Amino acid sequence: MSTALLACGGSTPAVTTPPPATPPTVTWTQVWSDEFDGPAGSAVDATKWNYDVGDGCQSGNCGWGNNEKEYYSTSTDNVAINGQGQLAITARIAPAGTTCYYGACRYRSGKIHTRGKLLAQPGRVEARIKLPAGQGLWPAFWMLGADFPAIPWPGCGELDIMENKGSEPTISSSAVHGPGYSGNTPFQHRQVQTNANLTDDFHIYTVEWDVGSVRFYVDNVAHFAVSSDEMSHYGRPILNQPYFLILNLAVGGHFDGDPNSDAIFPATMLVDYVRVYKAGSN
Repeated sequence: MSTALLACGGSTPAVTTPPPATPPTVTWTQVWSDEFDGPAGSAVDATKWNYDVGDGCQSGNCGWGNNEKEYYSTSTDNVAINGQGQLAITARIAPAGTTCYYGACRYRSGKIHTRGKLLAQPGRVEARIKLPAGQGLWPAFWMLGADFPAIPWPGCGELDIMENKGSEPTISSSAVHGPGYSGNTPFQHRQVQTNANLTDDFHIYTVEWDVGSVRFYVDNVAHFAVSSDEMSHYGRPILNQPYFLILNLAVGGHFDGDPNSDAIFPATMLVDYVRVYKAGSN
């Protein structure tokens, strides 16, 4: 997803790349996680997560750079532990009285990130997620480079571990954005789960990166990789750096269009866990 100021955004994937070769076996050591344990209706752990709030205008980026229609909230109606060891990010019809850049807000949802609290060093990051269904929904699990916003997008670097069009429940996509390869990036790939509807059950979305390459996985099966050498043909590679994590459920905008019907709401993205690893010995 392309982004301007902590925006979740993107464009139609531009390339289809064969799955990469299996990388060498690595032993991973877990260094951070959130298992989302806690009573139903409780807020996320404030030592681990921050919220983005509003429609993007507060950062000079109305619509989060993508003409999105949601207003991000800190309410547990939109971001909460569900009491079953899962995080629920729920998009709902916005209550009366909230104003967005386009007028009365149509939708309210949630977006959380670890900026200032966790930086994932080159290694492995994964989450187990069940996606919501419905045209116009845009669930995503992604990362921005540690220097954002001091270094603005796309120079900060962005790794999209998973994003999904609600109208395409069997497809997720991954992408790399950086200086010279952003927006309709040449490094974007759609992964078709031919035997799985991603809204029916949980699936594991993973990224691994080091100075040489970045690899993306769905259910531990590699589907896309980009090397630093490939990035250097377009601009500066953005792999030799840490990133902070982002989870959000956008509604409307350029990616999957605005919802055709509000009957899909409330719509919930469930996250079973988020885990961060460093490479150990082989």
